[in-house]
Amino acid sequence: MINYELYKVFYWAAKTGSLSMAAKSLFITQPSVSHAIKQLEISFGLTLFYRNSKGVTLTPEGVTLYSYIEKSQILISLAEEKMASLKNLDSGELRIGGSDSLFKHYILPYLESYHQKHPSIKLHLNHGTTPETIAFLKEGKIDLGVARLPIVDSQIEVMKGIELQDCFVAGPRYAELKGKVLSLERLLQYPIILFSRNSRVRMAITELFTSYGYQIKPEIEVGSVDLLIELASKGLGISYVTKEFISKELDEGSLFEIQLDIKMPPSQVGFMIMRNMPLSNAASKFIELVK
Repeated sequence: MINYELYKVFYWAAKTGSLSMAAKSLFITQPSVSHAIKQLEISFGLTLFYRNSKGVTLTPEGVTLYSYIEKSQILISLAEEKMASLKNLDSGELRIGGSDSLFKHYILPYLESYHQKHPSIKLHLNHGTTPETIAFLKEGKIDLGVARLPIVDSQIEVMKGIELQDCFVAGPRYAELKGKVLSLERLLQYPIILFSRNSRVRMAITELFTSYGYQIKPEIEVGSVDLLIELASKGLGISYVTKEFISKELDEGSLFEIQLDIKMPPSQVGFMIMRNMPLSNAASKFIELVK
């Protein structure tokens, strides 16, 4: 196995046609250049240069070697430029997984800020449920995921984000409930609209009702926050949504919060990365921004 540094010395000597110029380009002494070339020639058992008073020229064997070394040097230079570009965030990509609602109502402002700072970074958003996002992460399809906690998985490291407050809301059709405090039993007498059953929000509300001895059975199941909002405002039932995601509707009066006789626990959002796996520079900078 020949030391790469010997090839580098050979490349610059052949490129400049001068041992002294090669030494100057590599910031080493001319005797060091001569010694390196001698070592290379001994290793191959071939003469690579003709020496003369004007400098050095390649032998036929040297020409053959140079045709390969030149290509490798170009590729190495390109690789070094690419690494510098990635370090400076002049190129690269950021891949994030999560639900549509968290992208729209939580991550979007950070993405806007990130894109303004690093416009050359390509953004890839993979939407899915929490189990799907975890699978994306383990399969290497995303750099990081955002999801509701808790996440219990020894392969995944979680960094806490914001807290969200979920609540039941209704539209004008159920105006008689405005200002009243309902029990869970009374609430269940009305048509309930929930997220699909494999979502973290659905699991959490099901567990909460079970802890009080009730079983919550929705009349309608949907796959997006927008549909939860729209169906409730149209009077098709009472939706369970995240309060921070419907501030506009609450202010306008198209929806109002249903008051309950129990305290609804907040939910925590967090960022997931693979444990003991290095993050790309692009992903690291995004997490720094969110923190």
